[in-house]
Amino acid sequence: MSDVIVAPSTRDLGDLSKDMKDWLQTRMPDASNIRVDNLDYPRGAGQSHETILFDAHWDEGGQSHDRGCVVRFKPISFIMFPDDLFYEQIKVMQLIHEDGRVPVAEVLWVEKDPSILGGEFYVMEQMVGKVPVSIPPYGMSGWFFESTPEQRHTAWRSSVENLARIHTFPVEKFPFLKGPNGAEQGLEQEWDKYVRYVKWIHEDGPVPSLDKALARLVAKWPSNREAGLVWGDARIGNMMFGENYEVIAVMDWEQPSLGGCINDLAWFINLGEMMHGATGAPGKHLEGMGTRAETIALWEQITGKSSADIEWYEDFSDFKIVVMGIRMGRMRGQPVMDDEGMRARLKVD
Repeated sequence: MSDVIVAPSTRDLGDLSKDMKDWLQTRMPDASNIRVDNLDYPRGAGQSHETILFDAHWDEGGQSHDRGCVVRFKPISFIMFPDDLFYEQIKVMQLIHEDGRVPVAEVLWVEKDPSILGGEFYVMEQMVGKVPVSIPPYGMSGWFFESTPEQRHTAWRSSVENLARIHTFPVEKFPFLKGPNGAEQGLEQEWDKYVRYVKWIHEDGPVPSLDKALARLVAKWPSNREAGLVWGDARIGNMMFGENYEVIAVMDWEQPSLGGCINDLAWFINLGEMMHGATGAPGKHLEGMGTRAETIALWEQITGKSSADIEWYEDFSDFKIVVMGIRMGRMRGQPVMDDEGMRARLKVD
């Protein structure tokens, strides 16, 4: 397991324990002897939102109760995206949890008063399992790396199955995710989001290669624009696995859209290539993980959708990765990708 806390900010967990206890009393007025303990930050994951794990204990109705919980705060200063979709992510989670075809933690409470804990937040149930973390990379060390090829294959299959099931939801189920006029849904919505993201990036210093990359992508605009919900950060690092290596939770819904499901498939493939070698190239592939071709085939089988033009979406994913890398680096005061490397990643001169 990783021992690295990567949260954008941290706080005194002792103070939070007391404040959380007092707040829980307002949400559970019939409870007594409320205790909050075992507060901790997740390790190796959770860079965009401050997320804290804790256990709640109370008496009610003549019985003792114990529940693992997670509190997730709305970002205040560490803002990764120009679009604030904090409450939209909660609605998506609630709808998918209620549906049941994809495992998503139950949202227990939502608090919009920022004065209580220093920011708006929601509390959800704490799932118990293992996550393939990014820091250090799960493809190089840790429990996932040390698992057998057969176990990793089960995890890969289950992850693709759940990714595909997300894309079987009708977009009409999520009307609150519609974008601005002219980009209400479909690829136009996802495209509009990142055009505005680039303008936002330029406010802190222009990056000409991003504009060139946008022009290149527009010139090759895909004909296949399958409809569908976009999870937003589709990767196994945002999935939790049980002892049998099946997915027990799909996490991190902070940037959902109706921008078309192939965006998620391409992101899943690209992040897989970065972390464990999704193409299956000898010497670079984590044994047991499905290849790019196998991932696409299984996804198509379950969704009944076409992955035609996937190469364009993979290029668009590379573009997103560069944009977010620039934003993350600037916020953390860290070096961003050099111009030569950026142009190579974006395939521009």
